[in-house]
Amino acid sequence: MENINEYATAYAEVLEILKYIPKSDYDKIPKEKLNLFDIKKDKKYKFKYNPNKTLEENNVSKRSKAIIIILFRDYWSNDTQKEKIVAKQNNDRRILEEEKIKKYNYEDILKKNNIKK
Repeated sequence: MENINEYATAYAEVLEILKYIPKSDYDKIPKEKLNLFDIKKDKKYKFKYNPNKTLEENNVSKRSKAIIIILFRDYWSNDTQKEKIVAKQNNDRRILEEEKIKKYNYEDILKKNNIKK
C-alpha cells in the first residue's frame, strides 16, 4: 500500500512541476500519460513548487525525481543524453541485482541457519 501512496504523491508533485516547464516540452508528453498521472495522483496532497529553487530545496520526493528523469529521457533528451541515462539506469539495476544476490545467497542463508542441503 505504501508504494501506491508514494506514486500517488509523486504524480501530484510531477503535475505541479510540469506547470513550470515550457509549453513546447509539456506538449511532447503523451496526453494519456498526463491523464494517468491526474487520475492516479493523491488529490488531497497539496504541493507548491517554487521554480526558483532546486528539486531538493522544494523537497521533491525520490519517486517524483525518477518520473521526471524518465520524462526527460523519453521526451526531451537528445540521443547522447538518452544513451547516458540508459547506461546509468542499466548500471544501477546491475548493482541492485548484485546486492540482492549477495544478500539472498541461499548457501549463505543455509549456513547461517545450520541447514544442510
